[in-house]
Amino acid sequence: MATESFNQLPSYPEMIYEALEALNQEGGSNKSAITKYIESKYGDLSEEVAKLLTLHLDNMKQNGDLIFLKNNYIKPGPDVPPKRGRGRPPKPKVPLPPGTETVESAPPKPRGRPRKDPNAPPTTSKKPKPAPAVGPDSIGVGSPTGRPRGRPRKVRPQPAHDDDDDVEES
Repeated sequence: MATESFNQLPSYPEMIYEALEALNQEGGSNKSAITKYIESKYGDLSEEVAKLLTLHLDNMKQNGDLIFLKNNYIKPGPDVPPKRGRGRPPKPKVPLPPGTETVESAPPKPRGRPRKDPNAPPTTSKKPKPAPAVGPDSIGVGSPTGRPRGRPRKVRPQPAHDDDDDVEES
């Protein structure tokens, strides 16, 4: 057991690869076996180092540097294809025949609405509105149906006159 200082430890991926090669188990090595090997070789490690080891194992698994199979870590062989990212793979690009121009040569259009040109003369494209007619005859003049807009006014019933003088009682 070589007790080296903390500053002289190799990087975590190097220690993990070294542990996998030294243990040389058929189905790979689990995390506890890798940790025990590293502790036996480099001395007792603190809890922070054990957490960092777990973090590096997960990162290497995500990058495709290690294969995680049945709770064991395995070093990938040379014939293993590289790990593909998530999602749908991009379409393969078909080569264009020679002499065909590409659309990519033009600069891309900026996003959003174009800015107003401060040097441009003001435009007067607004049409003047006709003045509304005012008066009692102008009700519903602008409407194609002849009726005014909105709810019609309430009609008040006229009170009936009861003349007691004119009525004869029999």
